[in-house]
Order: sequence, then structure tokens, then C-alpha cells
Amino acid sequence: MILNRQELIAARIECDKDLLFFTRFFYKLLRGTKFIVNGHHQVIRDELHNIEHYKLELLNINIPPRFSKTELAAVNFIARGIGMNPTGNYLYITASDELRSQTSVSIRDIVNHPYFKIMYGVDLKKDQNGKNLWRTTEGGGLKTATIFGQITGFGAGQMVDYNNELDDIVRNFEGCIVIDDANKTDDSQTENANNDKVSRVFFNTILSRKNSKDTPIINIQQRAGLSDLTAQLEEHYKDDERAKFLVMPVVKDGVPLWKWKHDLEDIHKLKTSPKTAHVFETQYMQNPLPSEGVLFVRNEMNWFTMDEINKDFIESKIGNIDVANTGKDYYSFPSGCLIGEKFYVTEWLYTKEKLEYTKPKTASISNSNELNYLGIEINGMGEVYADSLETLISPFTNLCRKYESTNKVSRIVYAAEFIKKHFVFRSDVQEGTDYAQALMHLFRFMKDGSFKIDDAPDSLSGLMQLIKEIDFPQFRNI
Repeated sequence: MILNRQELIAARIECDKDLLFFTRFFYKLLRGTKFIVNGHHQVIRDELHNIEHYKLELLNINIPPRFSKTELAAVNFIARGIGMNPTGNYLYITASDELRSQTSVSIRDIVNHPYFKIMYGVDLKKDQNGKNLWRTTEGGGLKTATIFGQITGFGAGQMVDYNNELDDIVRNFEGCIVIDDANKTDDSQTENANNDKVSRVFFNTILSRKNSKDTPIINIQQRAGLSDLTAQLEEHYKDDERAKFLVMPVVKDGVPLWKWKHDLEDIHKLKTSPKTAHVFETQYMQNPLPSEGVLFVRNEMNWFTMDEINKDFIESKIGNIDVANTGKDYYSFPSGCLIGEKFYVTEWLYTKEKLEYTKPKTASISNSNELNYLGIEINGMGEVYADSLETLISPFTNLCRKYESTNKVSRIVYAAEFIKKHFVFRSDVQEGTDYAQALMHLFRFMKDGSFKIDDAPDSLSGLMQLIKEIDFPQFRNI
């Protein structure tokens, strides 16, 4: 691709406006092929623009492997930033020395390209052209390091005090810290001591590498365990409005994140293959599960698909509602059919939506499935909700109100054996749906109650209680 100076000036204008244009431009120059753009790239681009305009102090991106996270959020973001402000300082940290070296070389290849020189006029110091530290002639630069390597001796951003309003408006981006897969997958999966070490390095060392209070941090990571760096950042920044946690599972609501990379058939193989099933929930769905201490284990549960239901043998259709009492709770409404000693959970409304949504949706599910019994917990606002719901559901549905006074964790633990033995869950639900979200929280519930999102197992315990109270003969001695 041969361009004249005027074309390069025009390209510079577009590159400054749009990180994705910059990425596509230099990707084509250096690799000779097009950078394939997908919707998730645009979402990441927008959040990175927020970083460089100091609207965010932390951007945490969880995304499957090989989805261009390093290419976009590290290589091109840093290279473009150095071009636009060669006095800016960047720190790039990862667990892999190979990735550290590769990323440094990729950034330097862009900065050293003749077209970059014409567009931005940036030169590198000739005596500092190494793979782990190099600087521009104007004082900015990049240091790369492994998470357990030497990080001291370099600061990201600049020591500049911006008090003047006009200065704040025209402020150039001064650099940031980019952390790329700080946890090794094997460490996170086994929850070993290296996870604690990563956390200590971040809070004791990396945070101190910010030259200004508002020097941003970008953490890009595929989830691998409950104690990885993302988990630590979620806890530390949980009340910070300038922190953004961008979670991008490989599929949501039945729609692949990047169909060109993984379509639904590929995703199903990833989920079911013995070689990838153990990492599907973590690295691909960004949903790390506990390795020990959980009450419900996925491979110990009973499973079915909807086409396996024999409607001629259905004895009763039942559902149970756990009303959300606070904005942090989930409204949980599992329902299904009883066949012999098995209860098949065919639908599960599981949402944080308000009552204006849940009430008509619940009535629709109850009426369309012709439920015979519908249980509802009337603690808190449940009684009022039950009164208003009763006017919408079929008169042939028995609305069974119940007040719970026992400890929630205790009743879930009490119901666990029955649920494991007699409840059957759908294996054919699409990832990202209410049903899939409910199962995710079910399988994260801990025996000691330490996982606080307990609405899914609690609604199942209420469903078990309702089934036993209806007095089906097959459960009288259970």
C-alpha cells in the first residue's frame, strides 16, 4: 500500500478520531491482510476512548481468548497514544514473557514504520530500543514486564497538575497501565498461591506506578478462577463510578459474540468437548465457578431436553415464585411438570427487571403452560404482589401463598438432596438466557452460604416444599 503525504495526513486525522481506523490501517500495512471488525471491537473501542478522555480510571475487559483483546487494547491503543502524545508513558504487564515480548515488538513495529513517522513525527531514542523498555526522543515511552518481574523504576502517565479548566479541556492523554492476562490459567483454576501473589503485586506495586492520581488502568483478561485479578478489582472498585467492568461472554441470549470466530455449532462443541468443557464457563463465558465447597455440582444433576418430555405422562404442572425484595435480588420463577418421581424444570424466569415486567410475564408463563399450582413466598412485598398477580392468572391455577420464617441457607441445604435426586434441568437452554443465568448462580451457591446471590436455589427449595405439601403419593415417605 503506497500512500503520498497528503493521503497520510488525511489518514492521521481519521486515526486520531478512531482507534479502530488506526488498528485497521496499520494492521493492513504490517500484515498485508484486513483486520476483521466485529461489533465487540466497536464496544471496546468506545470504552478505550473513554479511558483516553479520562472518563474512566479503570476499564476491566473480560473476553474469550483470540478475540483481538491484545491487538486492540494493548498494541494499537498504546502505539496510537504514543503517536498522539510522544511524552506519554505506558506500562504493559502480563503473566507470559512470550506475550510481553511479542506485544512490545508489535508496538515498536508500528512506531518504527515510515508512515507512522510521517504521520506523527515520533522518533525512538536509538540507545533504548530493547524489548522491555524504550523511549521516544520527547521523553515518553513503554516499559513491559511480567507480573512477577521487575516493575519498579518506571511510572505510567505524567506528573502534571491540572487545575485550570481550559487545561482540562485540551488535556492530551498521558499514558496508562495495561494489564493483559495477569493470571495464568492453571493458577486460577486450582486457586493456588500465585493468585494471591498477583493480587499483592497489583495493590502493593502496580498501583504505585501511576504518575498521576487519575492515570488509568486497563485490565484485559479471560476469566479462569474466582480469585483472579478481575475478582480482586471487582471488590476494590465496587463503589467507584469511574470503574467499568465490561463482560463479553462468547454467546449471550443465543447470539454469538463473534460469529466469524465461533458460531453456535462451534460454541456447542466448546461446551461439550471433553478437551474444552472445563474451560468453557470460565475462559469463554467469563463465569468462573468454585472448585470446592459448592452445594450443587453440574455433573451431579439430572438433565433433559424439551423433546424428551412425554406429555401423556405429565401428572401436574407446578411453579414457584421468589419475589425480589430489593433491587439487588433476582426475581426467580422456575416452573415445569411432574412425571413420576421427577420434576422437569421447563422454564425459569430469572431477572432483575421491575414488577411492571415480571408480573405480566409471570402471568403469561403460568397461563400458557396451564399451571395447576403456583407457589409464592409472601415475605416482604410478596403478599401485595400475590394479590395483584391473582387477578391475572387463570382461575384454574391454585395460587399457594406461604410465609418463610426459617433461615434461607438452612432451607436450601435441607432441600438440596431432594433437588439433586428429583429435579431435572434443561441441557438445551441457550447461553445468556434467564434459565442459563439461574443455573450459573445455582452452581455457585456455597454450602456455607458465602455466595450471596441465593435466589435461584431458594426458589427451588420453595418449589420442593410446594411439591411435598401438595401430597403426591410418590413423595409421602421422602
